[in-house]
Amino acid sequence: MQRDLLARIVDGEFAPGSALPSELRLAEHYGVARGTVRNALAGLEDRGMLSPVQGAGWIVQSTLRTQSFAELRSFAQWARGKGMTPGGLVHVSELGEASASEARKLRIAARSRVLRVTRTRSLDGRVVMLERTTYPDWIADRIAEIDWNETSVVDIMNQQFGVSTAHADHSIDAVPASSADASLLGVRRSSPLLRVRRVSFTSGGQAIEYGEDRYLPDTVTFQVQASGGVNPLTRDEFSAR
Repeated sequence: MQRDLLARIVDGEFAPGSALPSELRLAEHYGVARGTVRNALAGLEDRGMLSPVQGAGWIVQSTLRTQSFAELRSFAQWARGKGMTPGGLVHVSELGEASASEARKLRIAARSRVLRVTRTRSLDGRVVMLERTTYPDWIADRIAEIDWNETSVVDIMNQQFGVSTAHADHSIDAVPASSADASLLGVRRSSPLLRVRRVSFTSGGQAIEYGEDRYLPDTVTFQVQASGGVNPLTRDEFSAR
């Protein structure tokens, strides 16, 4: 029932600000007890989708937030553009040697010096994503000096360092939560997460960062737009549901 209600909200059947049918009507529609209905609605409230309003019933607060890969914006820039408040908490910031995989992604020599940063990201106070980013040596020290209370590293790089992203490569898949993911995101180990991997570059082709973001289910969708050309794709959305 909860999954079906979520789908109906996401599909626009119940718009933000509108009220759901009464608990009694929902119970009749789904053929379940009202206690089951309340549990489902409470679960959607925990996800920030609904809010109980005295005298009005259950009000739709939001639908899934959508990001587009057509826009090269940071998580914080995108969130503010949608009228949401971004947040972040750094759990790890340490220098080390690039792994073979990181070296390939960043186009640097294996075992080169890199900075790795792990932090959780939130929207309006709710944690939605775990962000792991690796920065190459040429920018690592400047990134390490940033006050991590800043919500957008991209803004700092652009405004203070004069470094801006000209293009980025993305890949999307679904992965089970590792023990570390589960601990930081507050979910069970092996829970499904949407993984977005990216490598961003300057206009000169120098790699700025390699990132791997893991999103909780039912929090954010991604839009991919492509026009006809060498690799024509259809417009689609990806979400971890």
